[in-house]
Amino acid sequence: MRKVKIGDFVVGEGRPLLIAGPCVLEDLDTALAIGSFMKQKAQEYGFNYVFKASFDKANRTSISSYRGPGLEKGLAQLAEIKERLKVPVLSDIHEPWQARPAAEVLDVLQIPAFLCRQTDLIVAAAQTGRPLNIKKGQFVAPWDIINAVYKAENAGGKEIMLTERGFVFGYRNLVVDMRALVIMRGFGLPVIFDATHSVQLPGGAGTASAGEREFVAPLARAAMAVGVDGIFMEVHPQPEKALCDGPNSLPLSDVPKLLEVLVNIHKVVKKYGILS
Repeated sequence: MRKVKIGDFVVGEGRPLLIAGPCVLEDLDTALAIGSFMKQKAQEYGFNYVFKASFDKANRTSISSYRGPGLEKGLAQLAEIKERLKVPVLSDIHEPWQARPAAEVLDVLQIPAFLCRQTDLIVAAAQTGRPLNIKKGQFVAPWDIINAVYKAENAGGKEIMLTERGFVFGYRNLVVDMRALVIMRGFGLPVIFDATHSVQLPGGAGTASAGEREFVAPLARAAMAVGVDGIFMEVHPQPEKALCDGPNSLPLSDVPKLLEVLVNIHKVVKKYGILS
């Protein structure tokens, strides 16, 4: 499998990867508290950790939805989080011009699922030389996401991860096809499972997305048993008060138990080579 180096660790070698944080940057103190908690629990349960938060959510359901602090202020917050917590940071970009300034701060550039076919965006991100996390679109078959990888490779991208976040299945519903994890890992790239966006109900609340948080843990366990290289999840101390994706975010209080189960499943998979 192709190596993806983030900070001082390599994805897929040894410890599983945990990408976690709030959906969007709300304020610096909240982000630091979440990041500090997640770093501690990741270390305690044997995960490599990357802090994730969006500086701008450009694809919110409603024009009145909170989007975040924006590029300049958001990157400043992420830089401070990176420095103070000593963790790698990840955020998504939505337009090609954002790639270069984002790469000056971020350890990983993320291509949002809705934008995984946007050639100029992928090319701009790949040209920065930073590792990429390409989220497979809800409308893209697992075989077809390799075309996004080819775009990145053509632009010089060498370190690429793919993240699964469910498939559109009828109106306002997503379904996870575990076969997609196997198919995408067959490309020789690390595969991450997004356990919280996979339970999202897009537009399910009318002017916002709804979610089915009760399925986060079961799906994360299933994905780890298939043999993914890491888990992506959005977490919040009070999801009901989160400014974005609260219904499908995991409360911090639920994190320790889930990580304990996930790391033990990972050990079994590594031992028996269910997916090599």
